[in-house]
Amino acid sequence: MGPRTPLGRPHAPRPPTATLAPARAPSHPAAPRPPRRRPRPSLPRACGWSSGPPASGRSNAPASRAGRRAATSALAAAAAPGCPRAPTRTAAAWCAAAAAAAGACAAPCPAPGAWRACARPPPLISDGSVVCAEALWDHVTMDDQELGFKAGDVIEVMDATNREWWWGRVADGEGWFPASFVRLRVNQDEPADDEAPRAGDRGAEDGGAEAQSSKDQMRTNVINEILSTERDYIKHLRDICEGYVRQCRKRADMFSEEQLRTIFGNIEDIYRCQKAFVKALEQRFNRERPHLSELGACFLEHQADFQIYSEYCNNHPNACVELSRLTKLSKYVYFFEACRLLQKMIDISLDGFLLTPVQKICKYPLQLAELLKYTHPQHRDFKDVEAALHAMKNVAQLINERKRRLENIDKIAQWQSSIEDWEGEDLLVRSSELIYSGELIRVTQPQARSQQRMFFLFDHQLIYCKKDLLRRDVLYYKGRLDMDGLEVVDLEDGKDRDLHVSIKNAFRLHCGTTGDSHLLCTRKPEQKQRWLKAFAREREQVRLDQETGFSITELQRKQAMLNASKQQVTGKPKAVGRPCYLTRQKHPALPSSRPQQQVLVLAEPRRKPSTFWHSISRLAPFRK
Repeated sequence: MGPRTPLGRPHAPRPPTATLAPARAPSHPAAPRPPRRRPRPSLPRACGWSSGPPASGRSNAPASRAGRRAATSALAAAAAPGCPRAPTRTAAAWCAAAAAAAGACAAPCPAPGAWRACARPPPLISDGSVVCAEALWDHVTMDDQELGFKAGDVIEVMDATNREWWWGRVADGEGWFPASFVRLRVNQDEPADDEAPRAGDRGAEDGGAEAQSSKDQMRTNVINEILSTERDYIKHLRDICEGYVRQCRKRADMFSEEQLRTIFGNIEDIYRCQKAFVKALEQRFNRERPHLSELGACFLEHQADFQIYSEYCNNHPNACVELSRLTKLSKYVYFFEACRLLQKMIDISLDGFLLTPVQKICKYPLQLAELLKYTHPQHRDFKDVEAALHAMKNVAQLINERKRRLENIDKIAQWQSSIEDWEGEDLLVRSSELIYSGELIRVTQPQARSQQRMFFLFDHQLIYCKKDLLRRDVLYYKGRLDMDGLEVVDLEDGKDRDLHVSIKNAFRLHCGTTGDSHLLCTRKPEQKQRWLKAFAREREQVRLDQETGFSITELQRKQAMLNASKQQVTGKPKAVGRPCYLTRQKHPALPSSRPQQQVLVLAEPRRKPSTFWHSISRLAPFRK
């Protein structure tokens, strides 16, 4: 703890010199290096999602004609093909000068409900009251003067006189932390549950009424915050669509339609849906008695519309990559900065603006949880808010699941490219996830011959391969089974009536339409049970995908196959008819969210290399 001031409050030490960026959002604007000396009280801002003007009423846009002319000139210079006459200043100096002319705040506001005054510290802190903030990001640090925390932690803010860095406490630890990583809580004073018993002379009824009044005021604060942040968010989306997308479409020589789709995704669709959502919220808002407003039903009515955020969130990493590539060219830097100034937006880069929808969809469950906390069980909106909270958690979970699935398709495409003699359509045409894999004994008809094969259970299909005779890490494609038309039948140990052979740890895959059946056996009973459970999970996965409408687009499939082909190792072939990279690498592990048997674990240990085996492997009869 730092030295004491004359008022007895702990005096925070000097701010640290560096910090690590938040791990969860690389494109979030990091807090700049703090000054060596504590500055005079100026612009302590917690993080908000708002892109509107500060509470002081001063606009973030160029207020003078000179600022407007500078922005217009920069836009013209950036839009000119080749940008022959770029400003002589560096981009950073030019942006700083433009921001100074605009009178803009340098820090973004990416969180809702934050205190936005720009002239003095938060009033509660100035009065010596305890002010709590909620962490929006993980703050990972190795500096002993900095305060580390995780997203969702509650931080006691003790000093906010520094513009970018605040001094706070979590549990027993104190230190500096970036102000942009937190938001001040809407309700700083929790309603006292024991207020009624302490009423004493006033009586229990007066105490209970006062406690309920306090809770109603808390609910009013949360509702006002929800509506305020939604209005700010709509303005933010409008600024992106009108300030950036529209200007980029005018410059066909700088941006193709494919580039615009990559950079901005479906943000225009999100803008249209959010306008309808905000309109519905306004209609359900009770202006005379805000705590009686019923917002839960509005979230339930629009929960299906929020699923369009899935496409945007999945595309956002591609947008960051494309923006990083374009901003290496000065003409794009000047063009984007001029778009920002002309639209009167705050001073952060385009990738920071494009991160807002990702943050927004993740904050709805937190806002609804806070609303439910201050909603009385007898309130007409209680059940709807409770259901809305559950629904928005499902939406966020669905978005995360779709993102994970799409990240897996590149690995699945790479695995397919490592399989020898592949036949038929690509695996990604129907499947997007590996459910289970392992070694099974396939009993063929009618000779009842046993074949040891490697089986890979994906959604909709079961792939089986044969291991190479000598190189057990090389697989040859042998066939596939359509799981949509198959029924899994558990068989008892004994003699099979169809094949007239003794079976153990077996099950049958039977097709009701064609009458075909496939007899499969495992080595141990527990392996059989794991396979039966895996088949049940596969059917459940298919059902959920149909309910949620999850599918892989043709463009995503082609891109994954193209990426897999680029990763193949080139070199001189080791054997005729076999891709050279297969003789030097093992087939890659397949992605799965569930435990599975690894292919390489089941492979036999390699023999000691010798010249005999190296020579005989070149003979044609031993290739398969």
